[in-house]
Amino acid sequence: MPQYFLPLLYRTLSRTSSLRTSCTSFFTRPSTFSSLASLATPQVPASKQIPQSIDLRSSPSTSSKRHKKPPKATENMPEDIASSSSTPKAEESNVENSFSAGATRADAEALIKRNPHPNFKQVESTRPPFPDTAEFLFTKSPVPAWTPGTPSPAPSAASTIPHREINPYMPGRSPVDNYKLLISGIIPRPIGFLSTLTPAGTSNLAPFSYTTIVNHDPPIFCVGFSGGTGNLKDSCQNLLDTGECTINIISEWFVEAANYTSVNAPPGVSEWTLAGLTPAPSTNVKPPRVLESAFSIEGRLLTHHEWTSPQSGKKTGVTCLIQGVNFWVREDVVNKEGNMIDPNLLRPVSRLGGISYSRTTEGYELPRPDWEKEAKQEWERLGGNKAADA
Repeated sequence: MPQYFLPLLYRTLSRTSSLRTSCTSFFTRPSTFSSLASLATPQVPASKQIPQSIDLRSSPSTSSKRHKKPPKATENMPEDIASSSSTPKAEESNVENSFSAGATRADAEALIKRNPHPNFKQVESTRPPFPDTAEFLFTKSPVPAWTPGTPSPAPSAASTIPHREINPYMPGRSPVDNYKLLISGIIPRPIGFLSTLTPAGTSNLAPFSYTTIVNHDPPIFCVGFSGGTGNLKDSCQNLLDTGECTINIISEWFVEAANYTSVNAPPGVSEWTLAGLTPAPSTNVKPPRVLESAFSIEGRLLTHHEWTSPQSGKKTGVTCLIQGVNFWVREDVVNKEGNMIDPNLLRPVSRLGGISYSRTTEGYELPRPDWEKEAKQEWERLGGNKAADA
């Protein structure tokens, strides 16, 4: 894996979105907690493990299948969970055992209890209607009067509340706890709606919230899949086998349909049929794009890396770097120059924790400071590096 990738990915995922999102819950995605599945994955001989890259110079049709295809798994990146507390040891043990031979993903899903509502539709019926007429609103920034060197204001009494240090591998802490913490804290997350094909041409469609852009020239996208060797997601397996996909942005007008593609259907069931979405032809890759998506990217796999848990030694996930080779943008959402998409028309959907999604309907603007025009003078006024080193 390229050495530059990890710090680049860290910086990208560390940035806080300037857009305020409002949370709204949709119906349960019957996905599985795949990171736990890796704990039950048997060790695979080095000769059969995933290679570190795919040679894109070879035709996808000549690519050999690198693994025996596992039973169809839930395709979406799992999203947790009803409770933020640590998983009881007995339940944690049950979750791990649920991935033993013969166990189903439904068994794990029942134990994880991703959906906090016994009857979600009943709960949803008490909520206000979806405000689909809302216009994107630009507001002032949170503290327009802020000046360089001024302590940032915090919520009431927050400055006196201590921080808790958490070692992800402290005794008694499970991967479940880390998963809950991360997906509830790294928000909002873009959703990569991936369309892939098997080498034989069978289509697959699934959403993944470990998705982001990490470079623009060339356009590079990162998609993370939970589950390692022996427990690969179908989308991941297809991408490794063929080296091609399309990444489609999910908008509000088809989020229910997109969510339905995360169903834990058996092999051979088309998510396209269940979702009622429309495959549209791509130009440079074989997988179709989603016609209902206002922004789609044709992509080719550059490289990938398989992750190993330092605690268990098991394979726990695969990260893929994908180069965008062609863009499709609906005419009404992009400007004449083809370089700016209107968020009010795109209406992108992002992921929070649990079964919650978020909207992007409000934002504010913050110009970058100029060193010579303003920041240098402020730096000198504040005592320069001496003040920071004091």
